[in-house]
Amino acid sequence: MLTRAEENALILLAARARSNAYAPYSGFAVGAVVVAEDERTFFGCNVENASLGLTLCAERAALTSAVASGARKIRALVVVTDTVPPPMPCGACLQWLAEFGGQDLQVVSANLSGNVRRTALGALLREPFRR
Repeated sequence: MLTRAEENALILLAARARSNAYAPYSGFAVGAVVVAEDERTFFGCNVENASLGLTLCAERAALTSAVASGARKIRALVVVTDTVPPPMPCGACLQWLAEFGGQDLQVVSANLSGNVRRTALGALLREPFRR
């Protein structure tokens, strides 16, 4: 479980990642940080494409960075947007999180106004697809 100090530091890092988002079509910039089991942190931002189905969410960008660096187990995700209330990850991102984290994976969604929502992956995706 993230401490409040860790959570606050990660929110700032996710907000920084958000500043790199490429969102010319929706204007919806998102930043994310995932925390691996070994405490390494990995960052991502959303990257849109004119073919909207090819858009990459910030959560999946952060997970891809983690996997590319050798991480295979994620314990927490922090996402930052500017919407009220801060939204939780989409279904595709939840399934990606389930691939690399357990039902107790901590999910924190925050906005630039200081609103924070906290939950566990299992509360958002009760029955993930498993092989």
